Amino acid sequence: MTSATPEDVVDRILARSLGLEGTAIQQDAPHEENLEAEERAALRRVGLSTELEDITEVEYRQLRLEKVVLAGVYASDAEAAEVSLRELAALAETAGSEVLDGVLQRRAYPDPSTYLGSGKAKELAEIVHSVGADTVIMDADLAPSQRRALEDIVKVKVVDRTAVILDIFAQHAKSREGKAQVELAQLEYLLPRLRGWGESMSRQAGGRVAGGEGIGSRGPGETKIELDRRRIRNRMAKLRKQIAAMEPSRATKRARRESSALPQVAIVGYTNAGKSSLLNEITGADVMVQNQLFATLDPTVRRAQTPDGREFTIADTVGFVRSLPHELVEAFRSTLEEVGESDLIVHVVDAAHPDPEGQIKAVREVLEGIEGASDIPELLVFNKSDIAPLTTLQTLRTAYPRAVAVSAHTGAGIAELAEHIQEALPQPQTVVDVVVPYSRGDLVSRMHTFGQIDSEEHLAEGTRLVGRADAELASELARVSVA
Repeated sequence: MTSATPEDVVDRILARSLGLEGTAIQQDAPHEENLEAEERAALRRVGLSTELEDITEVEYRQLRLEKVVLAGVYASDAEAAEVSLRELAALAETAGSEVLDGVLQRRAYPDPSTYLGSGKAKELAEIVHSVGADTVIMDADLAPSQRRALEDIVKVKVVDRTAVILDIFAQHAKSREGKAQVELAQLEYLLPRLRGWGESMSRQAGGRVAGGEGIGSRGPGETKIELDRRRIRNRMAKLRKQIAAMEPSRATKRARRESSALPQVAIVGYTNAGKSSLLNEITGADVMVQNQLFATLDPTVRRAQTPDGREFTIADTVGFVRSLPHELVEAFRSTLEEVGESDLIVHVVDAAHPDPEGQIKAVREVLEGIEGASDIPELLVFNKSDIAPLTTLQTLRTAYPRAVAVSAHTGAGIAELAEHIQEALPQPQTVVDVVVPYSRGDLVSRMHTFGQIDSEEHLAEGTRLVGRADAELASELARVSVA
Protein backbone atom coordinates (compact mmCIF):
# COMPACT_ATOMS: atom_id res chain seq x y z
CA MET A 1 0.00 0.00 0.00
CA THR A 2 1.38 3.39 -1.00
CA SER A 3 2.03 5.63 1.98
CA ALA A 4 -0.03 8.82 2.12
CA THR A 5 0.56 12.09 3.91
CA PRO A 6 -1.70 13.06 6.84
CA GLU A 7 -3.21 15.75 4.57
CA ASP A 8 -4.15 13.10 2.00
CA VAL A 9 -5.71 10.93 4.69
CA VAL A 10 -7.71 13.86 6.08
CA ASP A 11 -8.95 14.69 2.57
CA ARG A 12 -10.11 11.09 2.22
CA ILE A 13 -11.90 11.17 5.59
CA LEU A 14 -13.59 14.47 4.75
CA ALA A 15 -14.57 13.31 1.28
CA ARG A 16 -16.19 10.22 2.77
CA SER A 17 -17.81 11.89 5.80
CA LEU A 18 -18.45 15.48 4.71
CA GLY A 19 -18.15 15.63 0.96
CA LEU A 20 -15.70 18.52 1.38
CA GLU A 21 -12.32 19.37 -0.03
CA GLY A 22 -10.04 21.57 2.09
CA THR A 23 -6.59 23.01 2.06
CA ALA A 24 -3.78 21.45 4.02
CA ILE A 25 -2.37 23.02 7.15
CA GLN A 26 0.44 25.34 6.13
CA GLN A 27 3.40 25.48 8.42
CA ASP A 28 6.65 27.37 8.72
CA ALA A 29 9.60 26.07 6.75
CA PRO A 30 12.61 25.60 9.02
CA HIS A 31 14.50 28.89 9.37
CA GLU A 32 17.97 27.39 9.77
CA GLU A 33 19.79 24.52 11.40
CA ASN A 34 21.01 25.04 14.94
CA LEU A 35 22.54 23.10 17.77
CA GLU A 36 19.29 22.23 19.55
CA ALA A 37 17.69 20.82 16.40
CA GLU A 38 20.86 18.79 15.75
CA GLU A 39 20.84 17.54 19.33
CA ARG A 40 17.33 16.12 18.95
CA ALA A 41 18.53 13.94 16.07
CA ALA A 42 21.93 13.13 17.57
CA LEU A 43 23.18 9.60 18.13
CA ARG A 44 22.26 8.27 21.52
CA ARG A 45 21.95 4.90 23.21
CA VAL A 46 18.37 3.69 23.43
CA GLY A 47 17.87 1.47 26.46
CA LEU A 48 16.62 -1.74 24.87
CA SER A 49 18.17 -4.98 26.08
CA THR A 50 18.16 -6.52 22.58
CA GLU A 51 19.77 -3.52 20.91
CA LEU A 52 23.19 -4.12 19.40
CA GLU A 53 24.09 -0.72 17.96
CA ASP A 54 23.52 2.97 18.46
CA ILE A 55 20.69 4.49 16.45
CA THR A 56 19.40 8.03 16.22
CA GLU A 57 16.31 9.13 18.11
CA VAL A 58 14.59 9.74 14.77
CA GLU A 59 15.35 6.15 13.66
CA TYR A 60 14.16 4.84 17.01
CA ARG A 61 10.87 6.73 16.68
CA GLN A 62 10.39 5.23 13.22
CA LEU A 63 10.89 1.75 14.66
CA ARG A 64 8.13 2.28 17.21
CA LEU A 65 5.95 4.37 14.92
CA GLU A 66 2.29 3.92 15.81
CA LYS A 67 -0.20 3.44 13.01
CA VAL A 68 -3.28 5.44 13.92
CA VAL A 69 -6.85 6.01 12.81
CA LEU A 70 -8.54 9.34 13.57
CA ALA A 71 -12.14 9.72 14.73
CA GLY A 72 -14.30 12.72 15.54
CA VAL A 73 -17.82 14.02 16.04
CA TYR A 74 -19.31 17.37 15.05
CA ALA A 75 -22.76 18.86 15.57
CA SER A 76 -23.26 21.30 12.68
CA ASP A 77 -20.12 23.25 11.73
CA ALA A 78 -18.48 21.17 9.00
CA GLU A 79 -15.76 23.75 8.38
CA ALA A 80 -14.68 23.75 12.01
CA ALA A 81 -14.69 19.94 11.96
CA GLU A 82 -12.33 19.98 8.96
CA VAL A 83 -9.91 22.40 10.63
CA SER A 84 -9.94 20.41 13.86
CA LEU A 85 -9.34 17.11 12.05
CA ARG A 86 -6.40 18.55 10.11
CA GLU A 87 -4.92 19.84 13.34
CA LEU A 88 -5.33 16.42 14.96
CA ALA A 89 -3.54 14.82 11.99
CA ALA A 90 -0.67 17.32 12.42
CA LEU A 91 -0.56 16.59 16.16
CA ALA A 92 -0.45 12.85 15.52
CA GLU A 93 2.35 13.24 12.99
CA THR A 94 4.33 15.47 15.38
CA ALA A 95 3.90 12.82 18.09
CA GLY A 96 5.54 10.32 15.71
CA SER A 97 2.51 8.45 14.38
CA GLU A 98 1.48 7.44 10.87
CA VAL A 99 -2.10 8.44 10.05
CA LEU A 100 -3.84 5.72 8.00
CA ASP A 101 -7.55 6.55 7.95
CA GLY A 102 -10.43 7.81 10.06
CA VAL A 103 -14.12 8.49 10.51
CA LEU A 104 -16.05 11.68 11.14
CA GLN A 105 -19.63 11.57 12.35
CA ARG A 106 -22.30 14.24 12.46
CA ARG A 107 -24.57 13.95 15.48
CA ALA A 108 -26.29 16.41 17.80
CA TYR A 109 -24.23 15.36 20.83
CA PRO A 110 -21.63 12.70 21.59
CA ASP A 111 -22.83 9.30 22.73
CA PRO A 112 -22.42 9.11 26.54
CA SER A 113 -21.22 5.50 26.29
CA THR A 114 -18.79 5.26 23.35
CA TYR A 115 -18.75 8.92 22.19
CA LEU A 116 -19.32 7.78 18.58
CA GLY A 117 -22.36 5.59 19.06
CA SER A 118 -22.43 1.80 18.72
CA GLY A 119 -22.92 1.74 14.92
CA LYS A 120 -20.08 4.13 14.14
CA ALA A 121 -17.87 2.41 16.72
CA LYS A 122 -18.32 -0.91 14.88
CA GLU A 123 -17.54 0.83 11.58
CA LEU A 124 -14.41 2.25 13.20
CA ALA A 125 -13.42 -1.25 14.37
CA GLU A 126 -13.71 -2.53 10.78
CA ILE A 127 -11.50 0.29 9.47
CA VAL A 128 -8.92 -0.34 12.21
CA HIS A 129 -8.81 -4.03 11.30
CA SER A 130 -8.64 -3.44 7.54
CA VAL A 131 -5.75 -0.92 7.62
CA GLY A 132 -3.81 -2.65 10.38
CA ALA A 133 -3.85 0.24 12.86
CA ASP A 134 -2.78 -0.20 16.48
CA THR A 135 -4.19 3.03 17.93
CA VAL A 136 -7.30 5.19 17.59
CA ILE A 137 -7.02 8.93 18.30
CA MET A 138 -10.27 10.68 19.15
CA ASP A 139 -10.62 14.37 18.31
CA ALA A 140 -12.07 15.11 21.74
CA ASP A 141 -11.43 14.74 25.44
CA LEU A 142 -12.88 11.36 26.38
CA ALA A 143 -14.28 10.42 29.75
CA PRO A 144 -12.49 7.35 31.19
CA SER A 145 -15.64 5.25 30.76
CA GLN A 146 -15.99 6.29 27.09
CA ARG A 147 -12.39 5.34 26.35
CA ARG A 148 -12.80 1.93 28.00
CA ALA A 149 -16.07 1.21 26.16
CA LEU A 150 -14.55 2.21 22.83
CA GLU A 151 -11.45 0.08 23.42
CA ASP A 152 -13.69 -2.93 24.12
CA ILE A 153 -15.25 -2.49 20.66
CA VAL A 154 -12.27 -1.57 18.45
CA LYS A 155 -9.85 -3.92 20.29
CA VAL A 156 -6.90 -1.51 20.06
CA LYS A 157 -5.57 1.30 22.23
CA VAL A 158 -7.74 4.45 22.24
CA VAL A 159 -6.29 7.83 23.18
CA ASP A 160 -7.81 11.29 23.06
CA ARG A 161 -6.55 14.67 21.90
CA THR A 162 -5.20 15.56 25.35
CA ALA A 163 -3.06 12.41 25.51
CA VAL A 164 -1.46 13.25 22.14
CA ILE A 165 -0.61 16.81 23.24
CA LEU A 166 0.86 15.51 26.50
CA ASP A 167 2.99 13.04 24.54
CA ILE A 168 4.36 15.82 22.33
CA PHE A 169 5.18 17.93 25.38
CA ALA A 170 6.99 14.96 26.97
CA GLN A 171 9.12 14.54 23.82
CA HIS A 172 10.08 18.22 23.59
CA ALA A 173 10.67 19.18 27.23
CA LYS A 174 14.37 19.94 27.77
CA SER A 175 14.85 21.86 31.01
CA ARG A 176 14.53 20.27 34.45
CA GLU A 177 11.52 22.44 35.21
CA GLY A 178 9.88 21.72 31.86
CA LYS A 179 10.24 17.97 32.35
CA ALA A 180 8.79 18.20 35.87
CA GLN A 181 5.84 20.26 34.64
CA VAL A 182 5.07 17.80 31.83
CA GLU A 183 5.33 14.77 34.12
CA LEU A 184 2.97 16.42 36.60
CA ALA A 185 0.46 17.10 33.82
CA GLN A 186 0.73 13.50 32.60
CA LEU A 187 0.10 12.09 36.07
CA GLU A 188 -2.89 14.38 36.65
CA TYR A 189 -4.32 13.12 33.35
CA LEU A 190 -3.54 9.48 34.14
CA LEU A 191 -4.88 9.33 37.70
CA PRO A 192 -8.63 9.10 36.91
CA ARG A 193 -7.94 6.87 33.89
CA LEU A 194 -6.17 3.95 35.53
CA ARG A 195 -7.57 0.65 34.39
CA GLY A 196 -6.83 -2.85 35.66
CA TRP A 197 -7.56 -6.33 34.37
CA GLY A 198 -7.33 -9.78 35.94
CA GLU A 199 -4.68 -10.08 38.60
CA SER A 200 -4.05 -6.35 38.64
CA MET A 201 -7.42 -5.93 40.38
CA SER A 202 -6.66 -8.51 43.10
CA ARG A 203 -6.06 -7.53 46.69
CA GLN A 204 -2.61 -7.07 48.13
CA ALA A 205 -1.98 -9.00 51.32
CA GLY A 206 -2.78 -6.89 54.35
CA GLY A 207 -1.46 -6.78 57.91
CA ARG A 208 1.35 -9.25 58.73
CA VAL A 209 0.07 -11.99 56.40
CA ALA A 210 2.74 -11.13 53.85
CA GLY A 211 5.34 -12.17 56.47
CA GLY A 212 3.75 -15.58 56.95
CA GLU A 213 1.42 -14.79 59.86
CA GLY A 214 -2.18 -15.81 59.31
CA ILE A 215 -5.29 -15.85 61.52
CA GLY A 216 -6.09 -12.49 63.05
CA SER A 217 -3.59 -10.66 60.89
CA ARG A 218 -5.33 -10.70 57.52
CA GLY A 219 -6.74 -7.44 56.16
CA PRO A 220 -8.27 -6.40 52.89
CA GLY A 221 -5.08 -4.60 51.86
CA GLU A 222 -4.99 -2.55 48.68
CA THR A 223 -5.92 -3.52 45.17
CA LYS A 224 -3.20 -3.05 42.58
CA ILE A 225 -5.06 -0.05 41.15
CA GLU A 226 -5.32 1.56 44.61
CA LEU A 227 -1.59 1.05 45.08
CA ASP A 228 -0.90 2.68 41.72
CA ARG A 229 -3.09 5.63 42.59
CA ARG A 230 -1.28 6.13 45.89
CA ARG A 231 2.09 6.02 44.16
CA ILE A 232 0.91 8.53 41.56
CA ARG A 233 -0.36 10.93 44.23
CA ASN A 234 2.94 10.67 46.09
CA ARG A 235 4.88 11.37 42.92
CA MET A 236 2.62 14.33 42.10
CA ALA A 237 3.21 15.80 45.56
CA LYS A 238 6.97 15.44 45.07
CA LEU A 239 6.84 17.11 41.65
CA ARG A 240 4.81 20.04 43.01
CA LYS A 241 7.48 20.55 45.68
CA GLN A 242 10.22 20.45 43.04
CA ILE A 243 8.45 23.01 40.84
CA ALA A 244 7.78 25.25 43.85
CA ALA A 245 11.48 25.02 44.79
CA MET A 246 12.38 26.37 41.35
CA GLU A 247 10.27 29.50 41.88
CA PRO A 248 13.00 31.45 43.77
CA SER A 249 15.34 31.06 40.80
CA ARG A 250 12.65 32.34 38.41
CA ALA A 251 11.79 35.18 40.78
CA THR A 252 15.47 36.17 41.03
CA LYS A 253 15.87 36.31 37.26
CA ARG A 254 12.62 38.26 36.96
CA ALA A 255 13.67 40.70 39.68
CA ARG A 256 17.02 41.21 37.96
CA ARG A 257 15.26 42.13 34.72
CA GLU A 258 12.85 44.43 36.53
CA SER A 259 15.65 46.17 38.43
CA SER A 260 17.42 46.87 35.15
CA ALA A 261 14.42 49.02 34.17
CA LEU A 262 14.19 47.25 30.81
CA PRO A 263 10.65 47.03 29.39
CA GLN A 264 9.51 43.42 28.95
CA VAL A 265 7.75 41.98 25.89
CA ALA A 266 6.19 38.49 25.73
CA ILE A 267 5.51 36.70 22.44
CA VAL A 268 2.43 34.47 22.62
CA GLY A 269 0.39 32.68 20.00
CA TYR A 270 -0.93 29.45 18.60
CA THR A 271 1.53 26.59 18.21
CA ASN A 272 3.51 26.75 14.94
CA ALA A 273 2.40 30.34 14.28
CA GLY A 274 6.06 31.33 13.85
CA LYS A 275 6.84 32.85 17.27
CA SER A 276 10.43 31.56 17.43
CA SER A 277 11.07 32.65 13.82
CA LEU A 278 9.79 36.12 14.68
CA LEU A 279 12.00 36.28 17.79
CA ASN A 280 15.03 35.40 15.65
CA GLU A 281 14.10 38.07 13.11
CA ILE A 282 13.65 40.80 15.75
CA THR A 283 16.70 40.01 17.86
CA GLY A 284 19.08 38.25 15.50
CA ALA A 285 19.08 35.27 17.88
CA ASP A 286 19.37 31.62 16.88
CA VAL A 287 16.47 30.10 18.78
CA MET A 288 15.53 26.64 17.50
CA VAL A 289 12.91 26.71 14.74
CA GLN A 290 11.30 23.47 13.58
CA ASN A 291 8.36 22.58 11.36
CA GLN A 292 6.59 20.96 14.31
CA LEU A 293 3.81 21.71 16.74
CA PHE A 294 5.07 22.64 20.23
CA ALA A 295 8.74 22.83 19.18
CA THR A 296 9.25 25.44 21.92
CA LEU A 297 8.40 24.57 25.53
CA ASP A 298 11.00 26.35 27.64
CA PRO A 299 10.76 30.17 27.53
CA THR A 300 13.62 31.99 25.85
CA VAL A 301 14.44 35.60 26.80
CA ARG A 302 16.56 37.83 24.54
CA ARG A 303 17.44 41.53 24.41
CA ALA A 304 16.40 43.77 21.53
CA GLN A 305 16.37 47.47 20.65
CA THR A 306 13.64 49.80 19.48
CA PRO A 307 14.36 51.97 16.41
CA ASP A 308 15.17 54.92 18.73
CA GLY A 309 17.81 52.82 20.55
CA ARG A 310 15.96 51.83 23.75
CA GLU A 311 16.62 48.28 24.93
CA PHE A 312 13.92 45.82 25.99
CA THR A 313 13.66 42.09 26.73
CA ILE A 314 11.51 39.82 24.57
CA ALA A 315 10.43 36.33 25.68
CA ASP A 316 9.34 33.42 23.48
CA THR A 317 6.73 31.28 25.27
CA VAL A 318 5.07 27.90 24.80
CA GLY A 319 2.46 27.78 22.02
CA PHE A 320 -1.24 27.34 22.66
CA VAL A 321 -3.77 25.13 20.90
CA ARG A 322 -7.54 24.65 20.85
CA SER A 323 -8.77 22.91 23.96
CA LEU A 324 -5.32 23.10 25.56
CA PRO A 325 -5.45 20.44 28.29
CA HIS A 326 -6.33 21.88 31.67
CA GLU A 327 -3.55 19.78 33.20
CA LEU A 328 -0.98 21.54 31.01
CA VAL A 329 -2.29 25.02 31.72
CA GLU A 330 -2.01 24.31 35.44
CA ALA A 331 1.41 22.63 35.19
CA PHE A 332 2.87 25.43 33.05
CA ARG A 333 1.30 28.23 35.07
CA SER A 334 4.69 29.11 36.57
CA THR A 335 6.18 29.45 33.08
CA LEU A 336 3.20 31.45 31.82
CA GLU A 337 3.75 33.92 34.68
CA GLU A 338 6.34 35.52 32.36
CA VAL A 339 3.41 36.72 30.25
CA GLY A 340 1.64 38.28 33.23
CA GLU A 341 4.79 40.20 34.21
CA SER A 342 5.37 41.77 30.77
CA ASP A 343 4.70 45.34 29.61
CA LEU A 344 3.47 44.29 26.16
CA ILE A 345 2.05 41.08 24.68
CA VAL A 346 2.92 40.44 21.04
CA HIS A 347 0.22 38.02 19.90
CA VAL A 348 1.42 36.15 16.79
CA VAL A 349 -1.23 34.69 14.47
CA ASP A 350 -0.70 32.35 11.53
CA ALA A 351 -2.45 34.29 8.76
CA ALA A 352 -2.06 31.33 6.39
CA HIS A 353 -4.00 29.00 8.69
CA PRO A 354 -7.52 28.01 7.56
CA ASP A 355 -9.01 29.54 10.74
CA PRO A 356 -6.85 32.40 12.06
CA GLU A 357 -9.73 33.95 14.02
CA GLY A 358 -10.24 30.62 15.78
CA GLN A 359 -6.56 30.73 16.76
CA ILE A 360 -6.96 34.24 18.17
CA LYS A 361 -9.93 33.13 20.24
CA ALA A 362 -8.12 30.03 21.57
CA VAL A 363 -5.06 32.04 22.63
CA ARG A 364 -7.11 34.74 24.31
CA GLU A 365 -9.03 32.12 26.29
CA VAL A 366 -5.74 30.86 27.74
CA LEU A 367 -4.53 34.41 28.43
CA GLU A 368 -7.69 35.09 30.43
CA GLY A 369 -6.54 32.45 32.91
CA ILE A 370 -3.14 34.10 33.47
CA GLU A 371 -3.14 36.56 36.34
CA GLY A 372 -2.53 40.11 35.17
CA ALA A 373 -2.44 39.28 31.44
CA SER A 374 -5.82 40.87 30.69
CA ASP A 375 -4.50 44.29 31.80
CA ILE A 376 -1.44 44.23 29.50
CA PRO A 377 -1.57 45.91 26.06
CA GLU A 378 -1.78 43.43 23.18
CA LEU A 379 -0.23 43.88 19.72
CA LEU A 380 -1.64 41.50 17.10
CA VAL A 381 0.87 40.33 14.48
CA PHE A 382 -0.29 38.39 11.41
CA ASN A 383 2.67 36.24 10.42
CA LYS A 384 3.23 34.28 7.16
CA SER A 385 1.74 37.13 5.16
CA ASP A 386 3.86 36.01 2.19
CA ILE A 387 1.84 32.78 1.81
CA ALA A 388 -1.51 33.85 3.28
CA PRO A 389 -4.43 34.32 0.85
CA LEU A 390 -4.91 38.00 -0.02
CA THR A 391 -8.61 37.86 0.82
CA THR A 392 -7.80 36.47 4.28
CA LEU A 393 -5.31 39.26 4.95
CA GLN A 394 -7.82 41.89 3.85
CA THR A 395 -10.49 40.40 6.11
CA LEU A 396 -8.11 40.30 9.08
CA ARG A 397 -6.93 43.88 8.50
CA THR A 398 -10.54 45.05 8.42
CA ALA A 399 -11.41 43.18 11.63
CA TYR A 400 -8.18 44.20 13.42
CA PRO A 401 -7.07 47.57 11.97
CA ARG A 402 -4.32 48.11 14.56
CA ALA A 403 -2.61 44.78 13.76
CA VAL A 404 0.64 44.38 11.80
CA ALA A 405 1.16 41.95 8.89
CA VAL A 406 4.67 40.46 8.70
CA SER A 407 6.62 37.52 7.30
CA ALA A 408 9.33 36.15 9.56
CA HIS A 409 10.50 34.11 6.57
CA THR A 410 11.12 37.03 4.18
CA GLY A 411 11.51 39.84 6.74
CA ALA A 412 8.61 41.84 5.29
CA GLY A 413 6.88 44.09 7.84
CA ILE A 414 9.51 43.59 10.58
CA ALA A 415 10.51 47.28 10.51
CA GLU A 416 6.86 48.33 10.89
CA LEU A 417 6.49 45.85 13.76
CA ALA A 418 9.52 47.40 15.50
CA GLU A 419 7.89 50.85 15.24
CA HIS A 420 4.66 49.52 16.77
CA ILE A 421 6.57 47.88 19.64
CA GLN A 422 8.41 51.16 20.28
CA GLU A 423 5.11 53.06 20.47
CA ALA A 424 3.46 50.47 22.71
CA LEU A 425 6.25 50.15 25.27
CA PRO A 426 5.98 52.33 28.41
CA GLN A 427 7.79 55.63 27.97
CA PRO A 428 10.07 57.21 30.64
CA GLN A 429 8.10 59.95 32.42
CA THR A 430 10.61 62.18 34.23
CA VAL A 431 11.94 65.15 32.20
CA VAL A 432 15.71 65.65 32.48
CA ASP A 433 17.96 68.54 31.38
CA VAL A 434 21.40 67.88 32.87
CA VAL A 435 25.10 68.23 32.16
CA VAL A 436 26.85 64.96 33.00
CA PRO A 437 30.61 65.21 33.69
CA TYR A 438 32.76 63.23 31.28
CA SER A 439 33.92 61.08 34.19
CA ARG A 440 30.37 59.63 34.43
CA GLY A 441 30.08 58.16 30.97
CA ASP A 442 28.28 55.20 32.57
CA LEU A 443 25.24 57.42 33.24
CA VAL A 444 25.24 58.69 29.66
CA SER A 445 25.33 55.06 28.49
CA ARG A 446 22.39 54.17 30.78
CA MET A 447 20.46 57.14 29.43
CA HIS A 448 21.00 55.84 25.90
CA THR A 449 19.87 52.37 26.92
CA PHE A 450 16.94 53.08 29.22
CA GLY A 451 15.98 56.71 28.60
CA GLN A 452 14.67 58.76 25.73
CA ILE A 453 17.11 61.44 24.49
CA ASP A 454 15.72 64.43 22.63
CA SER A 455 19.07 66.21 22.29
CA GLU A 456 22.71 65.56 23.22
CA GLU A 457 25.42 68.26 23.28
CA HIS A 458 29.09 68.03 24.25
CA LEU A 459 30.15 71.05 26.37
CA ALA A 460 33.39 71.91 28.14
CA GLU A 461 31.99 70.75 31.50
CA GLY A 462 30.42 67.55 30.22
CA THR A 463 27.63 66.06 28.11
CA ARG A 464 24.31 67.88 28.15
CA LEU A 465 21.34 65.53 27.91
CA VAL A 466 17.74 66.64 27.36
CA GLY A 467 15.02 64.02 27.37
CA ARG A 468 13.10 61.67 29.65
CA ALA A 469 14.15 58.94 32.07
CA ASP A 470 12.62 56.80 34.80
CA ALA A 471 12.54 58.33 38.27
CA GLU A 472 15.58 56.43 39.61
CA LEU A 473 17.86 57.30 36.68
CA ALA A 474 16.64 60.92 36.64
CA SER A 475 17.53 61.23 40.32
CA GLU A 476 21.07 59.92 39.74
CA LEU A 477 21.56 62.28 36.79
CA ALA A 478 20.39 65.24 38.85
CA ARG A 479 22.85 64.44 41.65
CA VAL A 480 25.91 64.47 39.35
CA SER A 481 24.80 67.33 37.07
CA VAL A 482 27.28 70.24 36.95
CA ALA A 483 24.77 72.74 35.59
